[in-house]
Amino acid sequence: MTQPPNQPPHGGFGAPQDPRQGGGGGGQPTQPPTPPAGGPPQAPPPAGAPAPGYGYPPQQPGQAGPYGYPQQPGPYAQPAQPGPYAPGQPGQPGQPAQPGQPGAYGQQPGPYGQQPGPYGQPAQLGPYSQPTQPGQAGPYGQQPGYGYPGPGQPGGPGIPPGGGGGKGPFKGRAAVIIGAAVAALLVAGGAVYAVVGGGDDDKKSESKKKDPKSSSSAPADPGDGSGDGYAGKEDLNEGRQADEAKVLWYKEAPKAPGKGADAPGMWVKDGIAVKAAYKELLAYHVDSGKPAWSVIEFPQEICAASPQYSDDGKIAIAYKNGTKSGADCDQMQIVDLKTGEKGWKKKIKEEGLFDSTLGLELSITGDTLMVGRSQSGTAYSVSGGHEKFIARKKDEGTCFPAGFTGGDRLLMALSCGASTPTEHDEIVELDPESGDTKWTKKFPKGWRLEHVYSTSPTVLYATNEDKKQWNITTLKPGSSATRSEVQVNDDFAPECGWGGLGRDLQDCAGVAADDKYLYLPTKKTTGANEIVAISLDTGKAAWREKSPQDTSMLPMKIQGGDLVAYVEPSYDSRGGRVVSLGTSGSHTPKTLLKHPAGASKIENGFFSKAIDYVDGRFYLSTTRLSGTAQGREKLMLAYGK
Repeated sequence: MTQPPNQPPHGGFGAPQDPRQGGGGGGQPTQPPTPPAGGPPQAPPPAGAPAPGYGYPPQQPGQAGPYGYPQQPGPYAQPAQPGPYAPGQPGQPGQPAQPGQPGAYGQQPGPYGQQPGPYGQPAQLGPYSQPTQPGQAGPYGQQPGYGYPGPGQPGGPGIPPGGGGGKGPFKGRAAVIIGAAVAALLVAGGAVYAVVGGGDDDKKSESKKKDPKSSSSAPADPGDGSGDGYAGKEDLNEGRQADEAKVLWYKEAPKAPGKGADAPGMWVKDGIAVKAAYKELLAYHVDSGKPAWSVIEFPQEICAASPQYSDDGKIAIAYKNGTKSGADCDQMQIVDLKTGEKGWKKKIKEEGLFDSTLGLELSITGDTLMVGRSQSGTAYSVSGGHEKFIARKKDEGTCFPAGFTGGDRLLMALSCGASTPTEHDEIVELDPESGDTKWTKKFPKGWRLEHVYSTSPTVLYATNEDKKQWNITTLKPGSSATRSEVQVNDDFAPECGWGGLGRDLQDCAGVAADDKYLYLPTKKTTGANEIVAISLDTGKAAWREKSPQDTSMLPMKIQGGDLVAYVEPSYDSRGGRVVSLGTSGSHTPKTLLKHPAGASKIENGFFSKAIDYVDGRFYLSTTRLSGTAQGREKLMLAYGK
């Protein structure tokens, strides 16, 4: 069925879209715009001089642009006009990573190799996979936080602050998957149960016991040459040095169709690692790799999973209602991470003519599960299953929900006035119990909210595609007021998803924040990259530290007051490592785990991945199954001492 003009295509996420434009609606990804020109930011204006316009000072004609292309003369190379919202000089974001490249965080489609994104979006690259580069400062000199040169992707500064993007400058998605990566352990054992219902009414039909050597029910391989996986006597720790950690265990991926399949999420909690893959949800004891509970087998392939879990350790899994390519992703099941017990189950209904369940976005805040769709979102109680509220379009249908966050705060992005002179984005904080709006922030015309780098503190990444600019703004606690805007001249390179027409606001990896600093990785050119700590009070760089080896170092999380980061492996003989950096005093990286060199090729070979560091162990899992290895590719690995 063809779609009426200026209406969101079925499965799109956001306001109605002009068929000639990209944006929040569904449909095919737009072609990436020509890489924005940009070069070293100009020196700050002399004291007393008017502030630059919405964006940092542009380059002069003839200078090399951020993507390595010659700077073209024209509007992006002209001095920015004076304006109140452009303090300091913006940094230039790094170039977007190319999809399909192997390496740490070079993901497969899907977060951390994201699977086709919610809202019917195309597959996204996994975390740590695509940095964008900020473009040049332009004449948009209006509101604070919106005029820094935008990253080549909707990621944001170099990181791109919005994260990398497969769609090209200002269209990518940062795939923040560190948290999801932690849960990539998908080894479940025992019997396999088909999900046909929910709660007490769920009739569990135990299927035939699978061959103990099957990918589903077999224990994880210890990686010491004594396992029973496809690799037989594969020893991932062969030649391990005294100062190196070891592969504690690994799991081979289940067989997937030739087109490939999603393997979203990774959750590590209370000594159990849980992973989703194709039609299965598996769980393993983190110390031994033995199955923690029986494999849950869903009737159809998994199409969405909540990156977060509830206060009582429950997650939400969505799966398709059929096998056809246009099957809706409308079957949702609650699962207890500790026991593997299934809670309530629902079929998600569509709200309105252009609402769609071709794709879902699941996010959890406390006991509230938000199920985002193309035009709305429904909030449910994780513990009880009852509906709490519906987040609908507002202003007589001119503003449509375009994405939600989970975690510390429930934020909702709105796409308003599409294809009209008043087109703009908004973001609001919702009360997770009532759905009441706590505050609203409007973005200037032409600016699109791409990612939320952090919900506590609230750090937003937006881009202006026309002006090739990006902006990273931190808000004051509990309000929409601006605390600071990033004013750093580096090419940042966090890894964000790409290609999705809807908005997965939290799909960027390689970004972390605490109450004082925002931590962003610079783009690696030659040699080691750096992590830059940016003051949330001033937007300026407070300190920076180099990677301990000639590969990229990416922020993962704040733990015990320190910043924990992942140092990627080399392509030849150096394994990755987990390090901690003090956030005050000395920032020199301290090695927590040095991964064995013998497993470096495997560690470096995940096309899309999820990672996490929990209780002294590092977890690495794929978020996309190739479908060609037929159960011979690695699903997940656990490293430790």
